[in-house]
Amino acid sequence: MKERAAELRSEGRKGAKKADGLQAVLDRIAEMAPDDRAVAERVHATVVRVAPELTPKTWYGMPAYADTAGKVVVFFQDSGKFNYRYSTLGFQDAAHLDDGDLWPVSYAVRKWTPTVEKKVTALVKAAVS
Repeated sequence: MKERAAELRSEGRKGAKKADGLQAVLDRIAEMAPDDRAVAERVHATVVRVAPELTPKTWYGMPAYADTAGKVVVFFQDSGKFNYRYSTLGFQDAAHLDDGDLWPVSYAVRKWTPTVEKKVTALVKAAVS
């Protein structure tokens, strides 16, 4: 990931901004408690794999991923941020998850499992569709 950040910096100003955002996300993930870090790393890998068009950046000190307009689509809030018993995967209004008059935009994540990965993959795909 650090190599990719170096590549983006070499692409010029726009690339440098993307690289700085990526580095900020990686730095923030590295600061997390081990359990939160493990989940955040998997969330990051999944978002980058499923939606490479999203740009990593920090948003209120949380790892987040923004669309081309700079609007945050998805973010990860570690449990230590507000002393919760779970981490949160959240989606902002730029995500295309609308389903009638009521739909969830935030999910509690306690640990990463194949089932969680499948659900997160589907949510991120829908969010950017």
